[in-house]
Amino acid sequence: MKVLLVNGSPHKEGCTYTALCEAGEALNQNGIDTDWFWIGNKPIGGCIGCRKCAEKKQCIFSDVVNEFLDLAGDYDGFLFGTPVHWGAAAGGITSFLDRAFYADLQSGGDRFRLKPAAAVISARRAGTTATWDQINKYFALLQMPIMTSRYWNIVHGARPEEVKKDREGMQTMRILGKNMAYFLKCKEAAVKMGIPMPEPEKAEFTNFIRD
Repeated sequence: MKVLLVNGSPHKEGCTYTALCEAGEALNQNGIDTDWFWIGNKPIGGCIGCRKCAEKKQCIFSDVVNEFLDLAGDYDGFLFGTPVHWGAAAGGITSFLDRAFYADLQSGGDRFRLKPAAAVISARRAGTTATWDQINKYFALLQMPIMTSRYWNIVHGARPEEVKKDREGMQTMRILGKNMAYFLKCKEAAVKMGIPMPEPEKAEFTNFIRD
């Protein structure tokens, strides 16, 4: 089983990376393999709502979003990390998730359904819980079990060495990794016992306007 660690920070090996490393190591120690995916620090455009992804099965814009979509189906779980910028997730990871998750939703894909996911949030001081709520909304919409720890999945520090001194934050990351590993093993055991996955239903899209 494999979990993809998605680093949504513009800094490849900064505070967000440090937090993801701690969770990733706990996954490894509990028998789960991990790989890395850094979204980079080049501009990522937001979703334009063209819905071409329903036909193409990926985003119409060929960039890091499609690189992620091409490999996402190979993974059993995901950790998405982001720093806090202006009390919310960083702009890059927000645009990235908007497009990646919308493309999968519109194309009726099965890259994420019932695969566990968790947000990992890094901040110097404030905005962590608002960001955690923000990222979790993506998972909830795509039927992804949301993994939690003994506290919200957050760390504090302005530099990686400060994050490592956040003992509670580091413990939270370790417990998160252990919890995700346990869930993945339970899911695997259920499949081996012959417990089928729920049958998917075709999405129904409605609004509140009626003729």
